[in-house]
Amino acid sequence: MDTAPKPLESETGKENAPIASNEISPEQRKAIIWTVVALVILILITVGAIIFLLNAPMSTVSRIRDIFIIFMAIQSLLTGFVLVILIVQVSKLINLLQNEIKPILESTNETVSTLRGTAAFLSNNVAEPVIKMNEYLAGLMKALAILGLIRRNPNPKKKE
Repeated sequence: MDTAPKPLESETGKENAPIASNEISPEQRKAIIWTVVALVILILITVGAIIFLLNAPMSTVSRIRDIFIIFMAIQSLLTGFVLVILIVQVSKLINLLQNEIKPILESTNETVSTLRGTAAFLSNNVAEPVIKMNEYLAGLMKALAILGLIRRNPNPKKKE
């Protein structure tokens, strides 16, 4: 009897671990299995038809013609199947663009407009008053220096 405690799911990291992009979901697995089964059945029917046509009592030209017709029918079925898949994928892409990408772009546009307004507000109400105050202080300092009320230091970085 094994008495060692088993690790909990949270200890193994499997509890909320994200599914890796290369893992196959159960729905995809079923679709792959059904596709493989359909292809095997199609191949068996094709091989059976070819064997039947080769054993049938008819001329060689008519046998080749019938086999070619079978291959053309299979090709048209596969082309139709691929076109259906293509149409489904294009509709999913259009749905993605309309329902997910478009709202993201609209939200981004709104955010940029808000930031533009915020920058204009800060420029008008913070930056301009500070610049004007610095202008007035520089003018006042220059006027006081000309009147001789303060000592002017020609090189403020150099200490005496």
